[in-house]
Amino acid sequence: MEKFRKIVAVEDVLLSPEADERLHDFAREVELYRDMPADDDEVARRIGDADCVLVSFKTKISRRVMEACPGIRYIGMCCTLYGGSSCNVDLTAAQERGITVTGVRDYGDEGVVEYVISEVVRLLHGFGERQWRQQKYELGGMNVGVIGLGTTGRMCADGFRFFGSDVYYYSRTRKPEAEKDRIVFLELEELLRRCDIVLTTLPRNTYLLQEEEFRIMGGGKILVNTSIGATFDLNALKRWLSAHPDSFYLCDGTGMGTFADELSCLPNVIWTPVVAGRSAQSTRRLSRKALDNIKNYLNL
Repeated sequence: MEKFRKIVAVEDVLLSPEADERLHDFAREVELYRDMPADDDEVARRIGDADCVLVSFKTKISRRVMEACPGIRYIGMCCTLYGGSSCNVDLTAAQERGITVTGVRDYGDEGVVEYVISEVVRLLHGFGERQWRQQKYELGGMNVGVIGLGTTGRMCADGFRFFGSDVYYYSRTRKPEAEKDRIVFLELEELLRRCDIVLTTLPRNTYLLQEEEFRIMGGGKILVNTSIGATFDLNALKRWLSAHPDSFYLCDGTGMGTFADELSCLPNVIWTPVVAGRSAQSTRRLSRKALDNIKNYLNL
């Protein structure tokens, strides 16, 4: 297949400078935007007559955008692609128009695991400004529950097990391989009751924790979110944090999503306003996989 006429990255897609240069091998023209577009009209204006669009996890490529930009034949998501319900690209509209959509998986999990372990340890020991309980605690013997046992969830579970935590998981499907490694399945309600530390490692737009789940979880808990955006009802989370000042919510900039104004001022929210999975190594992995997707599409 011939090379692209024009590649447009509609936002900062977090590729390495070397990968940015390599894009010129695949198209006659390359245009890279570093800021977020304001709306669909701005996205469409940036794409214009491009036939290849690159996007990260923030900007939506909607049906309206695709209709306004009929030249698109390839959308390269420089981020994880799980499925339509958690995707910022309208996959149905893309399929109807014959547009190929690719994604990248397993590139930033290591940094996320390091973030989770480090922030929980800081809170347990009081290495930062706040401490979970009056006494300092180690990870050994803590009950840790992981909701969603995909790649990130499994790596987090293995990390806590390494430090001696008792690790449990809840998932829509059982994971026999994890259970062989003493990661114990619990139904969601039992996991919320039993575990001191609860991690949500779920696909985007999976709002699992509602008022009832927070009631069951009770106080004295640490909730960590590694997902893209919320995994909970916002008002239910705020009421839980207000009712239980001995509980904490931890997330990075990706997990905070659009709720910074609502949550960052709360005393028991610990927010790290960066993408935890971003590092020199993850950028290399992301860049390699994103370029490989383009090469495979073009049969180069």
